[in-house]
Amino acid sequence: MSNLTVKDLEILQDTLNQVGLDYQLELDEGKILVMGPSDIISSEVGVQLIRLLGSWVYPRRLGRLFDSSGAFILPDTNLKVPDVSFVRAQRLKKSVRYFGELTPDLVVEIKSQSDRIKSLKQKIKKYLELGAQVGILIDPDEEIVIVYRSNGEEIELKNGDILTIPELFGEWELSIFELWPPVFDEDE
Repeated sequence: MSNLTVKDLEILQDTLNQVGLDYQLELDEGKILVMGPSDIISSEVGVQLIRLLGSWVYPRRLGRLFDSSGAFILPDTNLKVPDVSFVRAQRLKKSVRYFGELTPDLVVEIKSQSDRIKSLKQKIKKYLELGAQVGILIDPDEEIVIVYRSNGEEIELKNGDILTIPELFGEWELSIFELWPPVFDEDE
């Protein structure tokens, strides 16, 4: 079987959409991967991170944030869809109505119920090889965040720790505890 391309992925996506199937697709080494929907905890963590980052990024015009619907054609011709990503303003001055054709500066993968940590780590390390400055793996089950930097540095953060990404966001800080979905008591 021949290697598939982004064009093949687009044709398949259009066909699926025409019959009412809304699957997220990625292209990896010439193979199309079908991604199922995320669980709601992973989704909520992603929304929270985008909200907290966005309140810092957009007023300062630092760049653009993307959710898990934003796909990127990477320099190795693979098409990937990080759960959360960021591209500095000087690298993407205007959004286009197509896939981003670059590696984001920040990529975030949030472990969902069906994900395997090992494959998520490999995915993040590949982003770093292709030019990402920072990769973050968030594991809501264990309530840990692992930060990978392009220089090989790897830091594990837990509740009580503070996430900083000075190379992209200056003095921005996030308490790890703020990422996790709240529990609402019946009395509230």
